[in-house]
Amino acid sequence: MGIPTNIKTLLNGDVVEWARIEFKETWDPEASLKTICAFANDIDNWGGGYLVIGVSDKHGEPDKLKGVPAEKIDGYLKDMLNKCKLIQPEYMPITEVADYKGKKFIIVWAPGGSVRPYSSPKTMIKGGKERIYYIRKMASTVAPTEEEKRDLYNLSNNIPFDDRVNHNANMEDLNITLIQNYLKEVGSSLFEASKKMDFVDLCKSMNIISSLPEYTKPKNVGLMFFCLNPEKFFPYAQIDVVEFPDDLGGDKIIEKTFKGPLHQQLREALLYIQNSVIQEQVIKLPDVAEARRFFNYPYAAIEESLSNAVYHKGYDVREPIEVRVLPDRIEIVSHPGADRSISLEGLKTYRVFNRRYRNRRIGEFLKEMHLTEGRNTGFRKILNALEKNGSPKPIFYTDEERLSFTTTLFIHPEFKNDTVNDTVNDTVNRSSLKLSKSEKNVYDIIINNPFISKDNIASALDISKSTVSRAIKKLKEKEYICREGSDKTGKWIILKEI
Repeated sequence: MGIPTNIKTLLNGDVVEWARIEFKETWDPEASLKTICAFANDIDNWGGGYLVIGVSDKHGEPDKLKGVPAEKIDGYLKDMLNKCKLIQPEYMPITEVADYKGKKFIIVWAPGGSVRPYSSPKTMIKGGKERIYYIRKMASTVAPTEEEKRDLYNLSNNIPFDDRVNHNANMEDLNITLIQNYLKEVGSSLFEASKKMDFVDLCKSMNIISSLPEYTKPKNVGLMFFCLNPEKFFPYAQIDVVEFPDDLGGDKIIEKTFKGPLHQQLREALLYIQNSVIQEQVIKLPDVAEARRFFNYPYAAIEESLSNAVYHKGYDVREPIEVRVLPDRIEIVSHPGADRSISLEGLKTYRVFNRRYRNRRIGEFLKEMHLTEGRNTGFRKILNALEKNGSPKPIFYTDEERLSFTTTLFIHPEFKNDTVNDTVNDTVNRSSLKLSKSEKNVYDIIINNPFISKDNIASALDISKSTVSRAIKKLKEKEYICREGSDKTGKWIILKEI
């Protein structure tokens, strides 16, 4: 059985936070069982975690890739199966034997359980009867305090909405093509296996359906990402981009609605905003070789703000995410508001730490596709992007009743009522974005096959790889394309059309 990510992603730590990964040189039944139990309890709704066997640990991060001897793998897996039966209530993680750099590793994926709290024996010594409800604190597995134990009991009746089984849906509502496209994009070993696997087994491996054999139903998160029409189950699970060219009191309104799987509507909305809303200003200064360049709104700030709205929206609330584009600002509104653990003062000072996430599974998929950052890093990315562009600081606001959350991004000061040199700047922009013949040919190939490699582009066009590399470099500089992942397993993203 495989897992919906890959070992390289886990070792890099750029998608799954280190607090959700534990490394072990060998299979240690007592310590490892406690960690699996802690991930299953998922006290902060992080989405569980991963145990990687065959890697030495240094300060919570991978040190040496030692691998697991091939002759020991079968014994480890059998012992793991037996030891996991000691967890109460019944819980079984998902395992995969992965090959990496000529060595074998065992990956144990322990998603947050649906019947928590879970306990495991304090010791493996025969006769030991004491059991502990282990939890994760930062990057450590610990026994809970009495207050944390009460938290666990309270969570037993509060499964996050995205991880709940949808009793109104059927397996036919999940689309195999959407699932395979996702697995290919993130480089999961399940992609190749999915061509031969039973569909139900594939969905179980991804933890997007219920695990009961007599009652197989999709989970909400599976429908959100892998159903062609998720709005059928989640009314108003959409992004509305509304432009007010003459401000709120004007007569002209331009509306654009994006529906479909969450990651697709997010990407389409971002592409629309980039093409229709974002503008670049180029100012040539006397006696200075390099012109000043800045945007009315930096794309990175909008991307992170909108991705956070998709991540943290309450999908049991029948309200869309709304992006309001006004003459001097962009407002991104989602429902409900921020968790009570986030204070209004913290929002004003940009010092925010979210104690518990509303959706524990949506974040997993968005992070794998590099559509959002890790825990509590989104605000910092937004602030950095605005500062780099010379834009004013944003405003993050939630009302006292926590009914909605608004992110306000203000236009760059030099775009306000600035018509000087508009014609000159437009001419500069158009000439700088003009494509050469080779750039156009490479762009046309990429737009038709986002997964194509540089070698295959060179072969298809019958040109040298160095020519392809130069064309791609220019296309990136002109912000027509960008690359997610490596040349072999990654994907081209079209940022704007010619």
